[in-house]
Amino acid sequence: MTANQRPLDGITVVSLEHAIAAPFCTRQLADLGARVIKIERPGSGDFARGYDERVRGLASHFVWTNRSKESLTLDLKQDEAGAILDTLLGDADVLVQNLAPGAAARMGLSFEALQVRFPRLIVCDISGYGEGGPYEKKKAYDLLIQSEGGFLSVTGGPGEDQMAKAGCSIADISAGMYAYSGILSALLLRGKTGKGSRIDVCMLESLVEWMGYPMYYAF
Repeated sequence: MTANQRPLDGITVVSLEHAIAAPFCTRQLADLGARVIKIERPGSGDFARGYDERVRGLASHFVWTNRSKESLTLDLKQDEAGAILDTLLGDADVLVQNLAPGAAARMGLSFEALQVRFPRLIVCDISGYGEGGPYEKKKAYDLLIQSEGGFLSVTGGPGEDQMAKAGCSIADISAGMYAYSGILSALLLRGKTGKGSRIDVCMLESLVEWMGYPMYYAF
């Protein structure tokens, strides 16, 4: 790799993202040279923009997860916006989304619907609980997943009143990292098969996998 060449130069990523998990994933791709086009809702955009104003008037959360990206405002409920998104996807290699459960599919953005028109497109869906389980339609947030995944039980003191959450959004970050590595693997697979694929990443499974060590240690 030369000084002016990065591994993902020439790769385009379209991301319907907010908060941490998906933006953290796509930031890694952008750091490797991918062109990341972040789709934001009209008005406030990604709600992480409003968390604070500590970085020269910008939110520290937002700056951390969104460097090196381009941003485009689209109201995806409008037909005109759908046509623009279709144009973007026609030139894209990867679609990443962490919208509310089922929202992308309702807009015709499921892998099954997209692969007909864009057979080389890699689709990465990030959610709290994944597809097919009893909680698949539920929204999630980081502290809830830390609790459900057992992370709180091994953090802090020995008593229930001494449990503590991680000081950063560890459930979001773990999902973002598995999405990132999954996309890199899917790009390698596409180089062999010429076809796109779907990646389903959820916060709960990601954090539970990280809990393998304390589980084995305990049992």
